[in-house]
Amino acid sequence: MYENDTFVERPWGRYFKLYQEAGVWVKRVEVSAGGRLSLQRHHKRSEKWVVVRGRGEAIVDNVRYMLGPGSILDIPVSSEHRIANIGQDSLVFIEVATGEYLGEDDITRIQDDYARE
Repeated sequence: MYENDTFVERPWGRYFKLYQEAGVWVKRVEVSAGGRLSLQRHHKRSEKWVVVRGRGEAIVDNVRYMLGPGSILDIPVSSEHRIANIGQDSLVFIEVATGEYLGEDDITRIQDDYARE
């Protein structure tokens, strides 16, 4: 896996950090066909996802959402959430995270297909 401040590969796909300043970041997230993020929560940040391309199924606090281009989804602080690519092509969305702390270690994984802690 290749990782630096702006480009990070994950088992489900990759993301590019487009912008960051105190209290906010913007990422372009690409989920490979058949991939899905871990079921997780963040204690110090909320997220907003804007789907650009592809089809996804998201779960936020046990509520299922079917997403396509133009869909917008809010993920409040401490909400359990995940997104899966249900299409044949990459699922691309823009993630805007806001909060007092934006470190990648603010992830509590509840379930993960790739056996990460």
